[in-house]
Amino acid sequence: MTKHAALPGRLLMLGFGSIGQGVLPLILRHIDITPDRITIISPDDAGKAVADEYGVTFLKMALTRENYVGELEARLGQGDFLCNVSVEVSSLALIRKCRELGALYVDTCIEPWPGGYTDPDLSPSQRSNYALRETALALKRELGAGSTAVIAHGANPGLVSHFLKVALLDIAKASGVDATRPDSREGWAALAQALDVKVVHIAERDTQKGEPAKARGEFVNTWSVNGFVGEGCQPSELGWGTHEPEMPPEGRRHDFGCDSAIYLMRPGAGTRVRTWVPSEGPIHGWLVTHNESISIADYFTVRDEAGAVVYRPTSHYAYHPCDEAVLSLHEFAGKNWELQPSVRILMNEIQPGGVDELGVLINGPAKGSYWYGSQLTIDEARELAPHNNATSLQVTVSVLAAMIWAIENPTAGLVEPEEVDERRIMEISTPYLGTMAGYWTNWTPLQDRETLFPEDLDRSEPWAFKNIIVH
Repeated sequence: MTKHAALPGRLLMLGFGSIGQGVLPLILRHIDITPDRITIISPDDAGKAVADEYGVTFLKMALTRENYVGELEARLGQGDFLCNVSVEVSSLALIRKCRELGALYVDTCIEPWPGGYTDPDLSPSQRSNYALRETALALKRELGAGSTAVIAHGANPGLVSHFLKVALLDIAKASGVDATRPDSREGWAALAQALDVKVVHIAERDTQKGEPAKARGEFVNTWSVNGFVGEGCQPSELGWGTHEPEMPPEGRRHDFGCDSAIYLMRPGAGTRVRTWVPSEGPIHGWLVTHNESISIADYFTVRDEAGAVVYRPTSHYAYHPCDEAVLSLHEFAGKNWELQPSVRILMNEIQPGGVDELGVLINGPAKGSYWYGSQLTIDEARELAPHNNATSLQVTVSVLAAMIWAIENPTAGLVEPEEVDERRIMEISTPYLGTMAGYWTNWTPLQDRETLFPEDLDRSEPWAFKNIIVH
């Protein structure tokens, strides 16, 4: 197997759930590092057998506000690497400490300390991903150039931002527009505007199925239950486009930051939207908050000379998880967002044949909507990498790619996925993503509407969010 990069220092991994267990064999396969230079810190024993399998040091310990400084100082220094796949450990605190120590850093989301997602004393705006991102951007400005920290680089957020750039070039080529790859943020935003991109959906459908089936009082998922529940309890968030004719009744703007997004006064676990995926066509997905919803809208913004926004796409997640997770969400909502007493992540018990279909659905171009992404079966995932299912592998290979990019670009400072070269990420990731393909469709959220009952629709703007949200 190709060794894409060498890490001469130490690697510290925080958290060792499904993503940590899945990325470890990929790191050892594609980064030149020996197991004796890797340490895992995890708050429980989950995955200890996997760490033992690879000869990696495993420490059962929870990182807290009180102990994280000492623990990082004991295990990280100049040229070392912190791979953070934990929950309830502040990403910003870790990034700041890594900068002091000269260590590289990567994570899959901007994580707060415990309570940051669900503290009732915080307003919905304050516990949003928008707010977390704004604090990260403030830290970026404060720290400036220095050791690289790649934030929010899993499957989504992360990999999908690279899918979007590939897809925009595909659309340009098919539409007779100059398909020369832009070399700046302004160039990418101008391309999206030229193609009349109005809405970007992160459109995902997971058909993996496990045995035994979900039991009463159990939350079942194909990736972190705590991660899914945490973001599901946050308000729904979406990047807010310039084509939108009206704010939704439950919509609110933030009174700080870049103003690229809005939030809804309802949780993501209770908000559904219309979208489209190649395997099924039209589906309903959950509008769960994700960092890429905000960062994509911000990155692809066009401003005039005075700084006023003249173009911005709407962007958001539209996620249909596996059927057991759908039942788990239904039960979770019925208990007023109180998590079930038992949780289970599907891995070895997943039956053959399921697919995680993850891509970007780009809506608005004259030629139609275009979905581009990964169609990865559980059978392929098992052949490609141990300790992964189809969902986790799309995340873990993206973490691997971000680590390699950081090693190759060690002084880039704090960067978001949109600032990373999509060509390098795709080169590393594509062999692990199953079928990578693009599909055109004439679907719009107005298709087959009002067949049984009248609806309040905006037919003058098919891509208005009013037509996409499910009431």
